Amino acid sequence: MSNDIQLKQAVLDELAWEPSINAAHIGVTANNGVVTLMGHVDAYAEKVAAEAAVGRVKGVKALAEKIEVKLPSLSKRGDDDIAAAAVNRLVWDSSIPKDAVKVKVQDGWVTLSGQVEWFFQKEAAAVEIRGLMGVTGVSNQISVKTRPNVGDISEGIRHALHRSWYDDNNVKVTARDGKVELTGTVHTWSDRQMAGMTAWAAPGATSVQNDISVRS
Repeated sequence: MSNDIQLKQAVLDELAWEPSINAAHIGVTANNGVVTLMGHVDAYAEKVAAEAAVGRVKGVKALAEKIEVKLPSLSKRGDDDIAAAAVNRLVWDSSIPKDAVKVKVQDGWVTLSGQVEWFFQKEAAAVEIRGLMGVTGVSNQISVKTRPNVGDISEGIRHALHRSWYDDNNVKVTARDGKVELTGTVHTWSDRQMAGMTAWAAPGATSVQNDISVRS
Protein backbone atom coordinates (compact mmCIF):
# COMPACT_ATOMS: atom_id res chain seq x y z
CA MET A 1 0.00 0.00 0.00
CA SER A 2 2.79 2.44 0.93
CA ASN A 3 4.47 1.82 -2.44
CA ASP A 4 1.24 2.68 -4.26
CA ILE A 5 0.85 5.86 -2.22
CA GLN A 6 4.41 6.88 -3.08
CA LEU A 7 3.89 6.01 -6.74
CA LYS A 8 0.68 8.03 -6.92
CA GLN A 9 2.44 11.05 -5.43
CA ALA A 10 5.37 10.64 -7.82
CA VAL A 11 3.00 10.60 -10.79
CA LEU A 12 1.16 13.67 -9.51
CA ASP A 13 4.49 15.45 -9.07
CA GLU A 14 5.58 14.55 -12.61
CA LEU A 15 2.30 15.77 -14.08
CA ALA A 16 2.65 19.03 -12.17
CA TRP A 17 6.27 19.35 -13.33
CA GLU A 18 5.46 18.94 -17.04
CA PRO A 19 4.83 22.46 -18.41
CA SER A 20 2.70 21.28 -21.36
CA ILE A 21 0.06 19.84 -19.01
CA ASN A 22 -2.55 21.57 -16.87
CA ALA A 23 -2.97 18.83 -14.29
CA ALA A 24 -5.64 20.61 -12.27
CA HIS A 25 -8.38 18.25 -13.47
CA ILE A 26 -6.37 15.01 -13.72
CA GLY A 27 -6.88 12.37 -11.05
CA VAL A 28 -4.46 9.51 -10.36
CA THR A 29 -4.78 6.09 -8.73
CA ALA A 30 -2.09 3.43 -8.30
CA ASN A 31 -2.58 -0.25 -7.59
CA ASN A 32 0.39 -2.63 -7.59
CA GLY A 33 2.22 -0.43 -10.07
CA VAL A 34 -0.74 0.00 -12.42
CA VAL A 35 -1.49 3.72 -12.76
CA THR A 36 -4.89 5.01 -13.85
CA LEU A 37 -5.40 8.56 -15.09
CA MET A 38 -8.86 10.12 -14.89
CA GLY A 39 -10.46 13.51 -15.39
CA HIS A 40 -10.22 15.87 -18.34
CA VAL A 41 -7.89 18.18 -20.23
CA ASP A 42 -8.41 21.05 -22.68
CA ALA A 43 -6.57 19.54 -25.65
CA TYR A 44 -5.68 16.15 -27.08
CA ALA A 45 -1.99 17.08 -27.04
CA GLU A 46 -2.23 17.43 -23.25
CA LYS A 47 -3.66 13.93 -23.00
CA VAL A 48 -0.73 12.52 -24.97
CA ALA A 49 1.74 14.51 -22.87
CA ALA A 50 0.18 13.16 -19.67
CA GLU A 51 0.65 9.58 -20.87
CA ALA A 52 4.29 10.29 -21.70
CA ALA A 53 4.87 11.91 -18.31
CA VAL A 54 3.52 8.90 -16.45
CA GLY A 55 5.79 6.64 -18.47
CA ARG A 56 8.82 8.47 -17.13
CA VAL A 57 8.00 7.70 -13.49
CA LYS A 58 9.94 4.87 -11.89
CA GLY A 59 7.71 2.08 -10.60
CA VAL A 60 4.98 2.37 -13.24
CA LYS A 61 4.28 -1.11 -14.61
CA ALA A 62 1.25 -0.30 -16.73
CA LEU A 63 -1.01 2.62 -17.57
CA ALA A 64 -4.81 2.79 -17.84
CA GLU A 65 -5.84 6.08 -19.38
CA LYS A 66 -9.37 7.44 -18.93
CA ILE A 67 -8.78 11.13 -19.57
CA GLU A 68 -11.47 12.95 -21.54
CA VAL A 69 -10.73 15.86 -23.86
CA LYS A 70 -13.13 18.74 -23.13
CA LEU A 71 -12.44 21.51 -25.59
CA PRO A 72 -13.00 25.10 -24.46
CA SER A 73 -15.50 26.92 -26.65
CA LEU A 74 -12.73 28.96 -28.29
CA SER A 75 -10.90 25.75 -29.31
CA LYS A 76 -13.83 24.02 -30.97
CA ARG A 77 -13.67 23.65 -34.77
CA GLY A 78 -15.90 22.05 -37.36
CA ASP A 79 -14.89 18.69 -38.77
CA ASP A 80 -14.35 20.21 -42.20
CA ASP A 81 -11.95 22.80 -40.79
CA ILE A 82 -10.04 20.12 -38.88
CA ALA A 83 -9.83 17.90 -41.96
CA ALA A 84 -8.51 20.75 -44.10
CA ALA A 85 -5.93 21.69 -41.47
CA ALA A 86 -4.87 18.04 -41.13
CA VAL A 87 -4.35 17.61 -44.86
CA ASN A 88 -2.31 20.82 -45.02
CA ARG A 89 -0.17 19.78 -42.06
CA LEU A 90 0.58 16.39 -43.64
CA VAL A 91 1.53 18.05 -46.94
CA TRP A 92 4.06 20.28 -45.18
CA ASP A 93 5.79 17.35 -43.42
CA SER A 94 8.53 16.17 -45.79
CA SER A 95 8.90 12.84 -43.96
CA ILE A 96 5.38 11.75 -44.96
CA PRO A 97 5.00 10.50 -48.57
CA LYS A 98 2.69 12.67 -50.66
CA ASP A 99 -0.91 11.41 -50.84
CA ALA A 100 -0.05 8.31 -48.77
CA VAL A 101 -2.25 9.22 -45.79
CA LYS A 102 -6.01 9.65 -45.84
CA VAL A 103 -7.88 11.71 -43.25
CA LYS A 104 -11.37 11.25 -41.82
CA VAL A 105 -12.84 13.45 -39.08
CA GLN A 106 -15.96 12.83 -37.02
CA ASP A 107 -16.88 14.98 -34.01
CA GLY A 108 -13.28 16.12 -33.71
CA TRP A 109 -11.89 12.58 -33.77
CA VAL A 110 -9.35 12.09 -36.58
CA THR A 111 -8.81 8.72 -38.23
CA LEU A 112 -5.68 8.26 -40.34
CA SER A 113 -5.45 5.49 -42.92
CA GLY A 114 -3.28 4.52 -45.89
CA GLN A 115 0.15 2.90 -46.30
CA VAL A 116 3.71 4.09 -45.77
CA GLU A 117 7.15 2.52 -46.11
CA TRP A 118 8.31 3.04 -42.52
CA PHE A 119 6.87 3.18 -39.04
CA PHE A 120 8.45 6.59 -38.38
CA GLN A 121 6.31 7.96 -41.21
CA LYS A 122 3.20 6.52 -39.57
CA GLU A 123 4.16 8.10 -36.26
CA ALA A 124 5.02 11.43 -37.90
CA ALA A 125 1.53 11.65 -39.34
CA ALA A 126 -0.06 11.16 -35.91
CA VAL A 127 2.28 13.67 -34.28
CA GLU A 128 1.31 16.31 -36.85
CA ILE A 129 -2.39 15.86 -36.08
CA ARG A 130 -2.26 15.68 -32.28
CA GLY A 131 -1.56 19.36 -31.81
CA LEU A 132 -4.25 20.70 -34.13
CA MET A 133 -6.90 22.88 -32.52
CA GLY A 134 -10.25 21.12 -32.20
CA VAL A 135 -8.89 17.55 -32.25
CA THR A 136 -10.35 15.33 -29.53
CA GLY A 137 -8.61 12.09 -30.48
CA VAL A 138 -6.51 10.33 -33.13
CA SER A 139 -6.87 6.78 -34.45
CA ASN A 140 -3.74 5.87 -36.38
CA GLN A 141 -4.76 3.08 -38.74
CA ILE A 142 -1.94 3.66 -41.22
CA SER A 143 -0.24 0.39 -42.17
CA VAL A 144 3.41 -0.25 -42.95
CA LYS A 145 3.99 -1.91 -46.32
CA THR A 146 5.20 -5.48 -46.38
CA ARG A 147 8.61 -5.87 -47.99
CA PRO A 148 9.51 -8.90 -50.13
CA ASN A 149 12.13 -11.30 -48.80
CA VAL A 150 12.14 -9.80 -45.33
CA GLY A 151 13.63 -12.90 -43.73
CA ASP A 152 14.53 -13.02 -40.05
CA ILE A 153 15.02 -9.47 -38.78
CA SER A 154 15.27 -10.48 -35.12
CA GLU A 155 19.09 -10.46 -35.06
CA GLY A 156 19.23 -6.88 -36.26
CA ILE A 157 16.72 -5.84 -33.61
CA ARG A 158 18.68 -7.62 -30.89
CA HIS A 159 21.85 -5.76 -31.91
CA ALA A 160 19.97 -2.45 -31.88
CA LEU A 161 18.57 -3.16 -28.41
CA HIS A 162 22.03 -4.13 -27.18
CA ARG A 163 23.43 -0.81 -28.45
CA SER A 164 20.78 0.88 -26.31
CA TRP A 165 21.97 -1.09 -23.23
CA TYR A 166 19.17 -3.68 -23.20
CA ASP A 167 20.41 -7.02 -21.84
CA ASP A 168 19.93 -10.04 -24.12
CA ASN A 169 19.02 -12.05 -21.04
CA ASN A 170 16.12 -9.76 -20.21
CA VAL A 171 14.55 -8.89 -23.58
CA LYS A 172 13.81 -11.59 -26.15
CA VAL A 173 13.04 -10.94 -29.81
CA THR A 174 11.29 -13.22 -32.28
CA ALA A 175 10.33 -12.20 -35.80
CA ARG A 176 8.76 -13.83 -38.81
CA ASP A 177 7.59 -12.28 -42.08
CA GLY A 178 7.97 -8.80 -40.61
CA LYS A 179 5.93 -9.55 -37.49
CA VAL A 180 7.98 -8.91 -34.36
CA GLU A 181 7.27 -10.07 -30.81
CA LEU A 182 9.10 -8.74 -27.77
CA THR A 183 9.07 -10.51 -24.42
CA GLY A 184 11.02 -10.28 -21.18
CA THR A 185 11.36 -7.65 -18.47
CA VAL A 186 12.71 -4.10 -18.11
CA HIS A 187 13.02 -1.64 -15.25
CA THR A 188 10.64 1.11 -16.39
CA TRP A 189 7.60 1.72 -18.57
CA SER A 190 9.67 4.11 -20.69
CA ASP A 191 12.21 1.32 -21.32
CA ARG A 192 9.36 -0.88 -22.53
CA GLN A 193 8.12 1.81 -24.91
CA MET A 194 11.63 2.49 -26.22
CA ALA A 195 12.20 -1.20 -26.92
CA GLY A 196 9.05 -1.20 -29.02
CA MET A 197 10.19 1.84 -30.98
CA THR A 198 13.59 0.23 -31.56
CA ALA A 199 11.92 -2.88 -32.97
CA TRP A 200 9.75 -0.76 -35.25
CA ALA A 201 12.88 0.81 -36.74
CA ALA A 202 13.95 -2.52 -38.26
CA PRO A 203 13.69 -2.59 -42.07
CA GLY A 204 10.76 -4.84 -42.93
CA ALA A 205 8.96 -4.64 -39.57
CA THR A 206 5.22 -4.50 -40.27
CA SER A 207 3.91 -5.11 -36.75
CA VAL A 208 5.36 -5.18 -33.24
CA GLN A 209 3.70 -7.04 -30.38
CA ASN A 210 5.24 -5.68 -27.19
CA ASP A 211 4.73 -8.18 -24.38
CA ILE A 212 7.61 -6.90 -22.24
CA SER A 213 6.68 -6.53 -18.59
CA VAL A 214 8.00 -4.02 -16.07
CA ARG A 215 9.64 -5.61 -13.06
CA SER A 216 9.11 -4.38 -9.53
